Amino acid sequence: MPAVPSQPRPRPTYYRRWSPATLKVAAKSDQYSALPLHPHPALQAAVACLADALASARAADVQAVSQRIADGVCIGLGVSKLRVIVQERRPHDSRSELHGLYVPGNRGGLDQITLWMLTAKKGQVVAYRTFLRTLLHELCHHLDYTYLRLRDSPHTQGFYQRESSLFAALGAAQVATERR
Repeated sequence: MPAVPSQPRPRPTYYRRWSPATLKVAAKSDQYSALPLHPHPALQAAVACLADALASARAADVQAVSQRIADGVCIGLGVSKLRVIVQERRPHDSRSELHGLYVPGNRGGLDQITLWMLTAKKGQVVAYRTFLRTLLHELCHHLDYTYLRLRDSPHTQGFYQRESSLFAALGAAQVATERR
């Protein structure tokens, strides 16, 4: 099942800083605005469970549910699974916090996503919507390599559109609204 092609749009100014090789990948990335995910009820149930797992403030619970979500998306799109690790407090420096990190497996290892569930400064549990979007963001890097077969995964307009398409396909906005 192919990804959904998008309509051409003017390029953002930050594309000017990219090398010709990255621009070539970006052009291909921007051709796809959505991924054809039709979530199974078990995947939708996992998405609904994420809010309660975050409310528990237990990293192991959040990791288990996040892994179910990642597995469901990968199975739904017919790509290899990856490992999800959830840690507690976000790493940070004086300018920013790290929310998530995707590391390709390379050399036959399993690809991996690391997420942090507590804010760096106050140590508060990250909001449901923010945490899920971070998971989907990192998962989109994996899908760029495994589903779209791009040789890199830059933050293009198409990349962010695909992230939003996954969020919508999973019914996550509905869960966020019901939790208020």
